[in-house]
Amino acid sequence: MTAKAHRVNDLSWMIGGPQGSGVDSSANTFARACAHAGVNVFGKREYYSNIKGEHSYFTVRCSSGTVRSHVDEIHILATFDAETAFRHIREVVDDGAIIYDPSLTKTKISDIPTLEQRLKGELKTYLIARGVGETLDDLLTTAKQRGVTLIPVPYNDILEQVADEFHVDALSKIARMINMLAVGASFGVVGLDFDFTGKALNDVFRSKKATVDMNASGARKAYEIGKALAPDFSYRLQVIPRKEPRLFLSGSQAGALGKLYGGLRVQTYYPITPASDESEYLEANEVLDLNGHGAPEMEDSAFVKEKGGSVLVVQTEDEIAAITMAIGAALTGARSATATSGPGFCLMMEGIGYSSINEVPVVITLYQRAGPSTGMPTRHEQGDLRFALHAGHGDSPRILLASGDFEEMIRDGLLAFNYAERYQMPVIHMVDKALANNSATIAAPDLSDLKIDRGRLVTDDKAYGPEHPYHRFELGENPVSPRAVIGQRGTLFWNTGDEHDERGHITEDPVLRDLMMEKREAKLELASKEIPDSVKFHYFGPKDAETVIVSWGSTKGPILDALDRLHAEKESVGFLQMRLLNPFPSEAVMTLLARAKRRVDIEMNFSAQLAGLIRERTGVDMTHLVVKYNGRPMSNNEVHDAVKAIIHGQVPRRTVLTHGA
Repeated sequence: MTAKAHRVNDLSWMIGGPQGSGVDSSANTFARACAHAGVNVFGKREYYSNIKGEHSYFTVRCSSGTVRSHVDEIHILATFDAETAFRHIREVVDDGAIIYDPSLTKTKISDIPTLEQRLKGELKTYLIARGVGETLDDLLTTAKQRGVTLIPVPYNDILEQVADEFHVDALSKIARMINMLAVGASFGVVGLDFDFTGKALNDVFRSKKATVDMNASGARKAYEIGKALAPDFSYRLQVIPRKEPRLFLSGSQAGALGKLYGGLRVQTYYPITPASDESEYLEANEVLDLNGHGAPEMEDSAFVKEKGGSVLVVQTEDEIAAITMAIGAALTGARSATATSGPGFCLMMEGIGYSSINEVPVVITLYQRAGPSTGMPTRHEQGDLRFALHAGHGDSPRILLASGDFEEMIRDGLLAFNYAERYQMPVIHMVDKALANNSATIAAPDLSDLKIDRGRLVTDDKAYGPEHPYHRFELGENPVSPRAVIGQRGTLFWNTGDEHDERGHITEDPVLRDLMMEKREAKLELASKEIPDSVKFHYFGPKDAETVIVSWGSTKGPILDALDRLHAEKESVGFLQMRLLNPFPSEAVMTLLARAKRRVDIEMNFSAQLAGLIRERTGVDMTHLVVKYNGRPMSNNEVHDAVKAIIHGQVPRRTVLTHGA
């Protein structure tokens, strides 16, 4: 008899539960265990904008090869509450599995107050069409009928066993551990050695031995149940021996690491989703070991003085204070930055204008989320391109740099500081919620080509004095003036929010006004000439492709994964990823798009903002638009199917993607 063929190291796993129930820690444990086993992972985190109670879920895609995005189908759905099953069970593939609590099977759709009325109606219609009732048991029956493997795990029984083993006097004290039981059962189903779960638990609950031991005990018991109930499950995870170093990190951690690598010394912020995670990570790593031996054991002033450096992270009273404090730090010579999201960025407008007119190098990391106004604070969008480009009144030069993946976020952390100081203007580093909150394994990046460039700093302060006064805003052939820091000997100058002369004194002289405006704008022209094409854009695929996709930001991952599939299907498709959005590389973009039969703009906003910017700067119009604005990031399935339909002439000019729970 022929053994059943398994699908190895190609798995999409989801866990969900009420906000505050440990969904993130359980997903991190699952992903880290896979990473320890050498499997590559990509994690997608989704959560409501409340503290506790509403539904959150985390999807982890596992692969032996490169994985840059999530897929729509779920192979294993790990649940420990009824709502997760009701919301996601229809996403489970026919040969997939559902892990569930058998004590919840009598729960009805109407028993769950956090389900939207629209979804309740959909579920009832779905179940009525299949001739069953509206309980969880009925829904599980429909899944079993189409081939899904059901894995009932008696969570409460396992918790009682753990309580007895560790002498816990009340189950309520360890009830939160239930999420790790779902993780353990999952690994039992896919057959991955339990030792990797133990390693991951040590990562997640570092320095809490009792917590690690109890979670490991419970997870192992659930592991054995999962293994026994699905001995021949279709999907398997196996160890991949790897010698090359890899990182497992989130986007917000990548952003913070990029700033640290780029020489950050002051970060200001006001708490706002999803930007706060970056600043909180910096707060946890404020003291730097500059000798390259890892984090210091004693984080004190003596260590900083003798061996290392430190970063000042300040939580301000609002975003107005955050941007102005960062500007103040930059005037002293520190590499300084702030991080925010759309509503906070709104409050920074005058500060950004101030840094522009005073030619102050400051970095603003803009973590985009769904707007307008408060919008959907924890959901995804790329809707701030036009806003970032034109934020503030008047013409105020700024550089816009957009990252598309975690390595770019690290690299752009340094480049943003370099460009801010080299061209003495604000740099807006644009990322988005999908990058901020998602996580992945990546190869340890080679950053040896990156060097810190501080631009035209005044190094000989003896050259200035009463006979030869320092001109901070010197008008000359080079639009970038020599920059002195506040308090530097001989370099007296003024900073105001008004138009000024070369020393910074307020003026309304029309001739000086023209010269200063032209000086500031000329710096953008200089940046456009000097910044290399490798930073301005990336092109993937054949240069003569009949279909060229254009996009920016976090859509890079699903597009590249979809591109692999399209190339395997012999489709002639290229991908132009825009990185430098201001100054815009018009000529290069025009050249790359001109020959294409189909030009497909893909982005996460309603109005296709990049497509409009390309048309404005090059005159080239997109033949097709693929947009998504429901707050959930694109999957590579959606991108693949949309582009395939465009190639074969099956869709109108505008396609709206809608997948996502």
